[in-house]
Amino acid sequence: MRTSTRTRYRHFAPFVIITSTALLLTACGSGSDDTTGTAANAAAKADKIPTTDVVSAIPKDEAAAKLLPSGVTGLTVAVAVGGTPPGTTYLDDGKTLTGQDVDFADAVAKVLGIKLKTEQAGFEAILPALDSGKYDFGASNFGVTDERRKTIDFVTYINDGQGFATRSDSKLAKITDLKQLCGLNVATGAGTTFEATLEENKKVCTDAGKKTYKVQTYSEQGAIWSSLQQGRSDLVMSTINGLRYAVAHQQGVKFLNEYHRLDVGFAFKKDTKLAPAFQAAVNKLIADGTYDKILKKWGTTGSAIAKSEISPPELKN
Repeated sequence: MRTSTRTRYRHFAPFVIITSTALLLTACGSGSDDTTGTAANAAAKADKIPTTDVVSAIPKDEAAAKLLPSGVTGLTVAVAVGGTPPGTTYLDDGKTLTGQDVDFADAVAKVLGIKLKTEQAGFEAILPALDSGKYDFGASNFGVTDERRKTIDFVTYINDGQGFATRSDSKLAKITDLKQLCGLNVATGAGTTFEATLEENKKVCTDAGKKTYKVQTYSEQGAIWSSLQQGRSDLVMSTINGLRYAVAHQQGVKFLNEYHRLDVGFAFKKDTKLAPAFQAAVNKLIADGTYDKILKKWGTTGSAIAKSEISPPELKN
């Protein structure tokens, strides 16, 4: 995902701002500070959430619907609530879920003529639960990686990826090599591609004879940003769009750079029969212009894909 086009509506005090910012892909893990959740939700409401209806008028597409397995009239989707747009959050009523992933899931359901039951779950709990049948699919900005493709099927609908952000007063520059992180503390969410990337590459520091970086994982999004603000972390690794949103709407942080692009898709258990119908539905949304409307609503037009794919190889960039 690329730069958000939404207008900055107001400025907040740096501590409140940074603790309130949520990331699209971060998840539950160790080192959380449960007290930050309330601050995050309160601050999120202070920033205007787009409410344009881009879904309700979508008609059923019979060709796509025919690709569904026989008898499928409804599905259960699992989402992880992040706190601020474009990730999944609540409207001011405290009950209605909204966000880019919610809109895409609802839009696909309209194209296929099925009803959705939405359930909340921790990000890291969704993928393991798919195989058990607890959920039919997950919609929480899941990056498509070769490791995940071993056990999960994906139907892509946007392109996002990994990036870095830090405090505005930091001397850190563009991160092009993880050796630049050696000796630093990096905050991220557990169960994410960010944690996996960081843990898998710690050896770049030891191989270079340097002190390795420390990976700090948190269950609450606000805790990630308060760790940065308070100096316990040197930088944050998360989704490109989530980080750009933080920089566009909040004081005290700066976006460093995109590090690695990833396709993002709806997640299903391996060998699902639902994938062809979902792929056709996404492609229908792209063709009729609804897809572009959803991206414009959330300020993520830089995340557009030309066509949906089923479990494509991980992007190498």
